[in-house]
Amino acid sequence: MSRAPFIKSFGYAFSGIAQTFREGRNFKVQLGFAVAAIALGFAFRIEPHEWLAVILCMGCVLGGECVNTSIEAVVDLVSPDYHELAKRAKDCAAAGVLVCSIAAVIVEAIIILPKVFSLFS
Repeated sequence: MSRAPFIKSFGYAFSGIAQTFREGRNFKVQLGFAVAAIALGFAFRIEPHEWLAVILCMGCVLGGECVNTSIEAVVDLVSPDYHELAKRAKDCAAAGVLVCSIAAVIVEAIIILPKVFSLFS
């Protein structure tokens, strides 16, 4: 079995990330929040297990944004004109990213806020 198709699949995946970055303003915003979360993690010297939670949340949000972008592309392909079901599919995909984003913010707040409060006490 050749490794070439397996290696090529990474190229396709990185191409998908680049495409999502180019097409999606939201991906850039989410990436900005990820950078901010990393900066806060370093600033407050979070523990290794806290880093795991932050990284997992970042991966879920950014991965969700990639899935959302792909769903929007497929919906646009099969339904170029407005259709209520197309709108529903796009809205639900966007909602999935929103749910992941809210969870990520809550996780980051649980990790960072006690450290912020300890600075003032």
